[in-house]
Amino acid sequence: MGQLAEGLLKGRRALVTGGASGIGRATAKRFIDEGAQVVIVDINEKNGNAVASEIGATFVQADGSDPKAVANAFDQAKQALGSLDIAYMNAGITTFMRGEREPGAAFDIAELPDDLYRRILGINVDGVVFGVREAAKAMKGQGGSILCTASLAGLISYTGDPIYALTKHAVVGLVRGLGPTLKEQGITINAICPGIVETPLVGEDAAKMLKEAGFPLIQPEGIAEACVMAITSGRSGECWTIQPGRTPEAYHFHGVPGPRTEGAVGVRPPSRLERQI
Repeated sequence: MGQLAEGLLKGRRALVTGGASGIGRATAKRFIDEGAQVVIVDINEKNGNAVASEIGATFVQADGSDPKAVANAFDQAKQALGSLDIAYMNAGITTFMRGEREPGAAFDIAELPDDLYRRILGINVDGVVFGVREAAKAMKGQGGSILCTASLAGLISYTGDPIYALTKHAVVGLVRGLGPTLKEQGITINAICPGIVETPLVGEDAAKMLKEAGFPLIQPEGIAEACVMAITSGRSGECWTIQPGRTPEAYHFHGVPGPRTEGAVGVRPPSRLERQI
């Protein structure tokens, strides 16, 4: 991928969740390299402080599944930066974390524990909703850019971890639904939908298996580039796909079948009603 010109985010103030490692760390660093001031948010205080010190960011510790903690993190970010122009809801987990399942093992819905199910919904869905809500509040009247990490698993069927796919489909649906209405307020919102990224979330064993099979992994820096592209595009409600060796691009969704009753072909619900169904 070609490098974007420096300074594209000069003077902007950004919050990045899940910033203590992987995609979050790489994107926070890229934002800073592009001229932004950054607050990283993560539940891991030790790693978060280390990364913040390394890249020149400010760290705030928070559990993304807790609405009060998320609101407090946004308040601390606004106090540190003065305001917020960019908010990237990136924190996420898989259903089974490293050590809980062998790499490549089949997913068995009959064996899904309640606590693991609630854990992934709390981070991958609740955390995104809570973050988007706080970002919209912070950007109301001034505009800004919101990003959410989804996945290619949010665009396709994914047998490896269907619950993870469920959460990412939820993020895609949220972003597409909010895209037009937030744009009316001067706020863009887009989803970042990468393939398999070489991060701690994948795990060393799984990454090794993929590499041995000749499957290319995306580096976190490639996701950071897509984030900058989505922010500077000015578009909203899009899902940016990222794959090794390909330029990030907005995914094209095909329309669904419409009514075919007499006189109704091609008709859409009035916009005021469409927002309710």
